[in-house]
Amino acid sequence: MEILMIEDNEAVCEMMAMFFENEGWEAVFKHDGKEGLEAFAAADKKWDMIILDLNLPSMDGMQVCREIRKISQFVPIIMLTARDSESDQVIGLEIGADEYVTKPFSPLTLIARIKAMHRRAKVDHAQAQAADDFDVLTDHVKISTITREAYLDGKQIESLTPKEFELFALLAEHPKQVFSREHLLTRIWEDPYYGDERTIDAHIKKLRQKIEAVGPQVIQTVWGVGYKFDDSGVEEK
Repeated sequence: MEILMIEDNEAVCEMMAMFFENEGWEAVFKHDGKEGLEAFAAADKKWDMIILDLNLPSMDGMQVCREIRKISQFVPIIMLTARDSESDQVIGLEIGADEYVTKPFSPLTLIARIKAMHRRAKVDHAQAQAADDFDVLTDHVKISTITREAYLDGKQIESLTPKEFELFALLAEHPKQVFSREHLLTRIWEDPYYGDERTIDAHIKKLRQKIEAVGPQVIQTVWGVGYKFDDSGVEEK
């Protein structure tokens, strides 16, 4: 782990350096708010964790935290302070700190907080990456138009034909919007389409069968109009 600790108390830094080394972590220490911000900005992708004191010369921890959050929304920030007022804690968290540790603190307690924060950050990053792989997301359905995979509550909807997949993706992209058969034909097949509108009914029937093989139905018929996607009635599992 690469840690940037911005703390003006050099004795505290020296103490934490020993604990960080014992964990096998690399750490850089800055004793001034402006210098700490510059160190972060110079290599913002490098840092796995920021330990930030509230009371700093040249630029206080609140200002540093605001500026860091302008650069990165994701790097974990643990704020240190000798104050323990509720208002300071609320302000610190509102401007982007993830954790708040009040001085004096046990080094082992801070190490435990760092480990817990790092675990949460890795989970959040993994979830964000997973979400990025799917360009259609609803409460219960996720679809990747790149890999052409569709999932309902985590279960893959298997063996979708190209037209079935395109129908499902189009409907799911617009939850609760009603599409007429004519509209679906021109969007999924060609414009103008000279075939029979019952082609849509046949494809929807097969699509529904494949959806029902893994979970509840999310394609609904709007009588006299067409079809819509709606998973709002699906129960949470």
